[in-house]
Amino acid sequence: MAGKSHQLMKKHSQTDLVSRLKTRKVLGVGEDDDGEVHRSKISQMLGNEIKFALREPVGLRLWILLSAVVFTAVALMALTFPSQLYEVVFEEEHTATSMSIRLYGGALLSLSLIMWNGLYTTEKVIMQWTLLSEACYFAIQFIVTTITLVELDLFSNSAILLIVSRLLFLAVTLLYYYHVGRRNRKM
Repeated sequence: MAGKSHQLMKKHSQTDLVSRLKTRKVLGVGEDDDGEVHRSKISQMLGNEIKFALREPVGLRLWILLSAVVFTAVALMALTFPSQLYEVVFEEEHTATSMSIRLYGGALLSLSLIMWNGLYTTEKVIMQWTLLSEACYFAIQFIVTTITLVELDLFSNSAILLIVSRLLFLAVTLLYYYHVGRRNRKM
């Protein structure tokens, strides 16, 4: 017997992948927010970015690029030519101070920086926050613009187009937000 080496016997259940993943789940190496069990503690801590890149909604990057370009252009116009921007939007002579329109341009430029950052990220959470901030902007702008146009009794074609476009942009952004935040089915 001394000549025989003692071999450790492995249980068949531990070599089975499903049982191993269940054991990891119980021990706390566990699941992420999507219910996926990680193979190591390191992959759990670092996250799994490839998973999001494979399931990205069609046209999402193009939408964020378009948003970033438009936000930047309008912000720069508001910062440099506030009177002209007001006249284009409301089709009347500028009555407000240039400072308020320039402040709007500064806030819009800050949002555009978030859009540019969202364009280059692969993390799902950052993409969700980018889309949520864009959706909040469109919702607030729709409400404020509608109230202002009702108070001023201005219902020109460009004003109605502005309101409808804000609703359309809000709908598209919320649709992407829903698809990015949706849990994917297991195969």
